[in-house]
Amino acid sequence: MTSTIEEDFELELRSLPGVLNVGINHRESGEVDSVVLFIRNQDPEAVRESAAQVASLYYPDAAVVLEEATGEPSVRSGSAVRIVLLRAEFNEHDGISEVQLTFAGRIGTGRSGSGPLIGGAEATLAALRDLGHVIPFYLMGVSQVDTVIGCSVIVAFRSLSNDDDRMGISRSDGDLVSAAKATLDALNRYISMDPDRPRKGVGGDGPAQPVNSSPDRID
Repeated sequence: MTSTIEEDFELELRSLPGVLNVGINHRESGEVDSVVLFIRNQDPEAVRESAAQVASLYYPDAAVVLEEATGEPSVRSGSAVRIVLLRAEFNEHDGISEVQLTFAGRIGTGRSGSGPLIGGAEATLAALRDLGHVIPFYLMGVSQVDTVIGCSVIVAFRSLSNDDDRMGISRSDGDLVSAAKATLDALNRYISMDPDRPRKGVGGDGPAQPVNSSPDRID
């Protein structure tokens, strides 16, 4: 079972610029032996230095290995099933966050009046459903957390049917974009496991669930 410390370690690594995926290898004793970072479009040495700094705070003896990603990480089937963020905007006059996504040549748009942080996650969920995806999760909360490299946004989702909870993390320009990308970070992996899922029971999700926690900042 993954410990809370190891989960925090992985979240911080995944928030580093250019990191697409993270793999953690263990010794027979269960201790962390090494961490593998799949990166793209970043200076490897800069990423290695940041990752080593993070590792020194959690597992000082763990080796840091970098792999240049030529395609999507193995947890995804390929770029054809990956949902991409096209646009994320917050209208200060009416307080509406709007997110636009693209998937397989289609465009989905979602809106939320919950501000740029929670609203970014809610609008992204709405855009996913507008694309026809069945998303059996509800948003538990959205938080800001200080990491080694700066402030990141973490979103947490609870499954409607089992214990398959999911979390996503992102560090981008502004709360809205970070929340939208963190939501995709969590749910792209779920959707990629079955690319045909959008054509199954379209429109059967029901209304969006309320957020159960406030976007408190975690220091």
